[in-house]
Amino acid sequence: MFEARTDADLLETMRRGQRNERVAIAERLLAAGRLCQHRMRSVEAAERAQWCIDNWEAVAAEVAAELGISQGRASSQMNYGVQLIERLPKLGALFASGAIEYRIVITAVFRTGLITDADVLDAVDTRLAQHAAGWNTCSEEKLKERIDWFVRELDPHAVRAARQADDDRHIETTPAADGMAEIYGRVRASDAAAFDQRLNQLAATVCRDDPRTTRQRRSDALGAWANGDSTMCCDCGSEDCPARSSNDSAPGPIIIHLLADATTITGETDTPALLPGYGGIPAETVRRLAKRAKLRPVVGGKELSAEPRYRPSVALAEFVRCRDLTCRFPGCDRPASMTDIDHTVPYPIGPTHPSNVKLLCRLHHLLKTFYAGPGGWTDRQLPDGTVVWTSPSGRTYTTKPGGALFFPQLFTPTAELKPPKTPSPSPPGRGVMMPARRRTRAQDRANRIRWERGLNEARATAHPPPF
Repeated sequence: MFEARTDADLLETMRRGQRNERVAIAERLLAAGRLCQHRMRSVEAAERAQWCIDNWEAVAAEVAAELGISQGRASSQMNYGVQLIERLPKLGALFASGAIEYRIVITAVFRTGLITDADVLDAVDTRLAQHAAGWNTCSEEKLKERIDWFVRELDPHAVRAARQADDDRHIETTPAADGMAEIYGRVRASDAAAFDQRLNQLAATVCRDDPRTTRQRRSDALGAWANGDSTMCCDCGSEDCPARSSNDSAPGPIIIHLLADATTITGETDTPALLPGYGGIPAETVRRLAKRAKLRPVVGGKELSAEPRYRPSVALAEFVRCRDLTCRFPGCDRPASMTDIDHTVPYPIGPTHPSNVKLLCRLHHLLKTFYAGPGGWTDRQLPDGTVVWTSPSGRTYTTKPGGALFFPQLFTPTAELKPPKTPSPSPPGRGVMMPARRRTRAQDRANRIRWERGLNEARATAHPPPF
């Protein structure tokens, strides 16, 4: 499609596309901000201000479902939109014109977040709008430097202090290829030294004929440690191995769930297993793990009937967790281990049956429970586990069971249930049962700003200019 165009035409297309992209992002953020403003000004918002799932979270759920993103990302976009409307409208207008990049906006929103005086904020907004169009090529550090210059000049106590090294402690695990994963993080030096020494100790508990390298044994030692073992299993294969007793070490309290086809365990096929959150695990690894693991066959959905109690049986709970894998709310991927089992049609009107139960994380379980009914969320579950959601705005979203992608037999329709003739009644005073916050969202934000400004003021008093 580009063959007949000159290089200049192609460059112009790129420039125009970049501006249109910026305009589209601004339009999305400002729309999220206006939706949030509208909902947060309602009478219900004030009444729910101390609810664990307040109106802000409820709006974030709608935004997340509409955009197909997580609750956290939706909340962030709402925040940026509200800040551009209420605190930095001139910078917001510049962004909406396509003149500046998204990263300038999010950096400016954060770096000006401690300003509490309206006149100071307006002055900073004016300066940002005057200069930001020339900052698109700036690095992250140079952006902070320029924005902080304006903030420091007008409100020194509102400058964001550099994060202390100790505040950035973290450990992350991410899936990698071929059934592997990566672990990385930032810890205190004393903990790192102890960790390193402990891995060496465990790696040394095998006999000298173990075929693994030291690096491989240290890696495997992490699994033994996580399992609560005091020694590692030796891989020498000898019946007379002096470290053989380590193979019989008692398992610790850590449990992982690996979903595998029975034919993989028996060796009839080499179909990979699924480790939720990490992807496929090679069949050879599965069979090796199966020698020590507790195998629990999953009962098929068609073999499960309606149960007499609210709480599902172990068999039904395991089927639902394997079928769904994650929270079934649109855009949410919380794993099964962090979810509740929800009755789509509330019990006892709706039965405890595969066609009427699904996984919801605690946030979305509370959202469905307390923001249901007229003007709220509704959901309808199909026999194959598909769930059709309708938002308070009348928008419809469909989610499919996650496990069906990997194990199609889990997608087999179960019995079709007749919907109740009348909707489930909402108990009077239901709102008092919602878990409460200690402080409202606005109070938390004000406290954080007051705390950070107080730290800045204390530093300035202890180390007055010229520093």
